[in-house]
Amino acid sequence: MAKYFDVHPENPQQRTITNVAESIRSGSLVAYPTDSCYALGCQLGSRDGLSRIRSIRNLDDRHHFTLMCQSFAQLGQFVHIDNDVFRTVKASTPGQYTFILPATKEVPRQLLHPKKKTVGVRIPDHPVVQALLAELGEPLLSSTLLLPDEAEPLTQGWEIKERLDHEVDIVIDSGDCGTEPTTVIDFSGGELEIVRKGAGDTSRFE
Repeated sequence: MAKYFDVHPENPQQRTITNVAESIRSGSLVAYPTDSCYALGCQLGSRDGLSRIRSIRNLDDRHHFTLMCQSFAQLGQFVHIDNDVFRTVKASTPGQYTFILPATKEVPRQLLHPKKKTVGVRIPDHPVVQALLAELGEPLLSSTLLLPDEAEPLTQGWEIKERLDHEVDIVIDSGDCGTEPTTVIDFSGGELEIVRKGAGDTSRFE
């Protein structure tokens, strides 16, 4: 059974955040709220966590996973960013955007798109996730909590606990966080491509 934590959306309880971070380091898979719907997350190098996310979401090896980063400085350790892209990404973070960029050697191979050698990165604007990332000291390997054959991501903590009780280890509930996933912007092909229009405003990229 998954552990269920009711966390304040603006002032998350530090003891709970510390407990969740310790569990993630020990291999736990967590369902957590972001500034654009719920996500599944595990430790960056966890092969088991990655496999469990693939299984829950029925994903193939071409799926772009996301590294949820605390800061722009941390993001820069895991992807290559040229000057033009740097300015665009910097101006759009933190926020409801995922950026696909060429990965550095810091990213485990199993996370990379098999042909492009790219990975998704984002900096969330959500106090609970920011607190968790600060406690972890590294990115959280993540994927939107969108179940196979369902049109919208799960958005209520109690429902996630009910439906995924034996598939995740932890559910963090901090109230409503919306049903729309991030806008995904691909910078890896030389020209900007809007892969998915989501919660983030796309006008600055068009």
